Amino acid sequence: MTTLNWDKEFAMEQAADDAELLEELLEIFKESLKSDIAIIQQGLQDKDAAKISGASHSIRGAAASLGIQGINDVSLLIENDSRGGGLGVAAENMPALEDLLQQLIAL
Repeated sequence: MTTLNWDKEFAMEQAADDAELLEELLEIFKESLKSDIAIIQQGLQDKDAAKISGASHSIRGAAASLGIQGINDVSLLIENDSRGGGLGVAAENMPALEDLLQQLIAL
């Protein structure tokens, strides 16, 4: 099981030490992550590596800005493979990405 490995202190710094703002940012990220996971799943069905690369890049950037290293790491693996036209890493890591989403929702 991959863990979120969330650096909450870093995330609070990014939100100017505003807990309410951080909560809003997390909610936005959760919705964005759900959407991007759906895009990756569609990309796998369509065998569209560019679609997968774009969605995984979006996930990675948002996760990094919130200090969520687990999601950042998995999305980086997917992005790097799909940029080269690969689909296998995305397919292999979808369960981990979906599990990380559930961990994030449970926060």
